[in-house]
Amino acid sequence: MRVLIHHGNADAWREALSRRLPHAEILTAEASAEQRRHVDYLAAWQPPAELFGELKRLKGIVNLGAGVDALLDNPALPRDLPIVKLRDAGMAGPIADYVRYGVLHFQRDFDRYARQQADAEWCEHAVTDKADWPVGVLGLGAIGAKVATSLAADGFPVHGWSRSPRTLEGVTCHHGDEGLTGLLGRVRSLVLLLPGTTATHQLINRETLGQLPQGASLINPGRGSLIEESALLDALDSGQLRGALLDAFPVEPLPAESPLWSHPRILITPHMAGPTPLKDAVDQVAEALRAFEAGTPQPTIDPDAGY
Repeated sequence: MRVLIHHGNADAWREALSRRLPHAEILTAEASAEQRRHVDYLAAWQPPAELFGELKRLKGIVNLGAGVDALLDNPALPRDLPIVKLRDAGMAGPIADYVRYGVLHFQRDFDRYARQQADAEWCEHAVTDKADWPVGVLGLGAIGAKVATSLAADGFPVHGWSRSPRTLEGVTCHHGDEGLTGLLGRVRSLVLLLPGTTATHQLINRETLGQLPQGASLINPGRGSLIEESALLDALDSGQLRGALLDAFPVEPLPAESPLWSHPRILITPHMAGPTPLKDAVDQVAEALRAFEAGTPQPTIDPDAGY
């Protein structure tokens, strides 16, 4: 089995994967053109289009992350190849912490205190009980489910939404279009953890933002394509949204000229909410490659659904 790794930290991935697959040949971008022609599997994060032209006998792909939208949008991607993505693989815990911070940032008025500090204003705000701060989580996959149940364990009323019915302990689950409308109308913080697909593209738009209670907050550690930027800015300027914590954007790095950088009610982080932890993820990658080689059935991406 010959595997090519394309990743910003490819050498570390090669070293770790070689220990788990000692009989496999693990290559990185330094591999020769001849070696690339005989690669069986690609383990990659956002590989360039030209790479697929060099891989003449590719049999499967392991996506080194939870989001597959960039890979599926690659015009050179062979459409008949099976694709496996990382599912949680240690990312859920850090993302749950990121969301917990975001919810507390607004629930405990840290956004207001930051503005007061700039004006040397000393003014204490009454604390809103967690029980009076319902949180909505859109997307209840492996990561979204972890985030929702963690917030519920913290004492927040949590409403989760997915396309199809789900059941999670301590979480009020909604599904479908009616379920989304019902959820939006009752939450004070909205968390976005949906995949980036045709169906979810700019799901957060003028209509859906208008369904939130006045002064709600938005937290997006998911995909940048979920939000209509102009609608977000208008909702912040009008006060419909109190603030937003954003970690993902349609174009990354976020261009310096983006108005998001300078908006006083937006807090930006550079797609760091859930870094892929090598130690936890490499076992999942090795397992997927073994299954590919053995012909063992495993969950693969549906390109039409986008996840």
